[in-house]
Amino acid sequence: MKSLRCLGLALLLVAAAGITFGCSRDPNTRKRAYFESGTQYYGQGKYREAALQFQNALQIDPRYAEAHYELSRCYARLGIWVGTQRELLRAITLQPDNMKAQLSLGNLMLAGRDFKRAEAQAKFILTKNPKSVEAHILLANALASMQNPQDSLEEMQKALQLDPERPQSYLNLGMLQLNAKEVKAAEDSFKKAVELDPKSTQTLLAVGNFYQAQRRWREAEQAFRHAVELEPKNAQMRAGLVRFYLAQQKKDLAEQVAREASKVLADDPTSYSFLAEFYFMVGDMNRALAEYASLHQSHPKDVKLTNSYVQVLILQNRLNEAAQLTDAVLKENPKEGSALINRAQILTRQQRPSEAITILTGVLKNDPENALAHFQLGLAQSLAGNSEQAEKEWRAAVQVRPNTYMAWQALARAALRKKDFQVLDECVGRMIQLLPDQPQGYVLRAEGRFERRDLAGTEADLKKAMELAPQDPTAYTRLGTLRTLQNRNGEAEKLFTQALAHHPDDAGAVEGLIQLYLKQKQTGKAIATAEAQIARAPNSSAAYVLAGRLYTDLRDYPKAEAALQKSVTLDPGNATAIALLGQIQLARGSVEAAKATYQRAIQQNPRDLSSYLLLAAVEEKTGHWQKAREIYEKALQVQPDHPDTANNLAYLLLQHGGNTDVALSYAQVARRGMPESPNTADTLGWAYYQKGSYGLATDMFEEALKKFPNNPTYHYHLGLACQKNNDPARAREHFERLLKLNPRYAQADDVRKALAQLGSR
Repeated sequence: MKSLRCLGLALLLVAAAGITFGCSRDPNTRKRAYFESGTQYYGQGKYREAALQFQNALQIDPRYAEAHYELSRCYARLGIWVGTQRELLRAITLQPDNMKAQLSLGNLMLAGRDFKRAEAQAKFILTKNPKSVEAHILLANALASMQNPQDSLEEMQKALQLDPERPQSYLNLGMLQLNAKEVKAAEDSFKKAVELDPKSTQTLLAVGNFYQAQRRWREAEQAFRHAVELEPKNAQMRAGLVRFYLAQQKKDLAEQVAREASKVLADDPTSYSFLAEFYFMVGDMNRALAEYASLHQSHPKDVKLTNSYVQVLILQNRLNEAAQLTDAVLKENPKEGSALINRAQILTRQQRPSEAITILTGVLKNDPENALAHFQLGLAQSLAGNSEQAEKEWRAAVQVRPNTYMAWQALARAALRKKDFQVLDECVGRMIQLLPDQPQGYVLRAEGRFERRDLAGTEADLKKAMELAPQDPTAYTRLGTLRTLQNRNGEAEKLFTQALAHHPDDAGAVEGLIQLYLKQKQTGKAIATAEAQIARAPNSSAAYVLAGRLYTDLRDYPKAEAALQKSVTLDPGNATAIALLGQIQLARGSVEAAKATYQRAIQQNPRDLSSYLLLAAVEEKTGHWQKAREIYEKALQVQPDHPDTANNLAYLLLQHGGNTDVALSYAQVARRGMPESPNTADTLGWAYYQKGSYGLATDMFEEALKKFPNNPTYHYHLGLACQKNNDPARAREHFERLLKLNPRYAQADDVRKALAQLGSR
């Protein structure tokens, strides 16, 4: 009997197991299980884990509209905007009446500054649901962004009529009223928001920011402190108070708040580095490092903390320590994305961009929407000389995550170098929109305006930067340079002095003062300034570079050489000092000394190609082209795709009877790396010419001349190609142009003979 009962129980268990296993094989049950798990993770703030579960659900059923929508919310939380948009569009395609998705898409368009489409999206939602408060708010914000404040405010009033007790609507109204310069009305709206929800910390932060902008410091402080009292464990509230004190230049009070926050949040892994982050934000790197070191000792297994610590070490150029910590993280998890990005940064700083590019390409293969990886890949590509590819990666970074400030900054600098002022204005506008309290955007815009001779705009932007960051020497130095050019020498001197008062080691301000004194024929003051800088920073390689430049300008070459030798001794990797020292030695006729300088630099930094290029140039200039070739080849062993080196080697081979096929391959490497460079176009054209491909050669020479129409060599090469192409009229045109530009051109006699052969017009 007993055995029968056991058998019955066993059969029951088997049946139950069969039911369970049967359910687990049901795709609908499995996808719902993943969906519910994702929802739970989302509620816990674990957005990456939630995204993975929604992705699992979509692998089972790609038409699962709800999962697409929830995945879009995860991506939005993670700042992955391309993924957010993609999933919203999929959700809407499958479920057009999902108004939550339609609204999210509209707000995404608004955030992406696509105001017209945001407006259209809001109007579409309102045709489906005229009583949608959120759609009226979206429309109001879109109209305000298109500089239509009156219609915007009217639309916002419609939202309030539909739901007059919604605090968030009054906050939004206040912001729109501020945009319309209705400050008193905005204040009333903010007060109404607080009245409706006095315990909303987000409302209090908004109110505090309003009063801070109005410089009503007492009311602002009350709002920020009240927010902290309501949510003492919320780092965001304490950060608002820190920013408030920093805005008033009350750094001690800001630090006190940060210290208190660090104690209160000591048990919160997401916030216990509050004080370290504060020191980093205010530029106190030594204390930031000390705080991170202490935290790392207490929490050695916290990978996020370790990666943040590594970032500060990298910025301080303490690369060996950074590499050790990074290796420890990767030993535990070889695929840890942030640590791999850190390793790539270290390699980039070590002048090893090819290795960094390989690592970052791998990161992006696994995580194509990693904005930081795109940004760092852009830096590595830029160092490798691939400027176009670098900009492509920075564009990818801001496409994936539009709030990637550093990528906008890199794009702005690239646009400034190319004098593409339309792109510069776009990028700077994004920078200022993202961080309106930071000076960098205004400084970059000032530089662009200066290039366009908009001196009033330049001055306004620099003064704004000084107002935002009165301790930052950059804007003082730039404005001092402007005053020097305007012959307002007294003001210039005062500005450079102010910059040095804030930052005694600022090389730009010291150089500005030196150039100002030289301009005024006050040589003694210029020398005293350079020597004072060395006395202040006797171990600064940069200080000796400034002295070296000054003595070079004064043609005191022995002192210039001594200063630059000291600079290189202090920092064997200082490429500027090495280049200047070699130039001085060459100017003094010490060719062998210059070669020794570059050779020593190569031994010290075998992966820094600049010294190879300088040494090869000296060998080439002194007629030792075989030695130059060997040096270029060694450089390409270090970095096979370095475009400058490949270009120089290709031209060298073409000029001295080297293998034309080998030269052509190097010229193609250079062209791929620098597709916009006129030099690489000319070299590739010269290779085609020597291969007998005159049509291809002509195309390249013409492209080079578009960039530099007054380059005699480009005219010479194009004239030869036209001559071979049986186009005597164009050949004559370019030969004559060459002789007009430079009658003493090296091949001028050959050109005159060619013109004689071509005959008269």
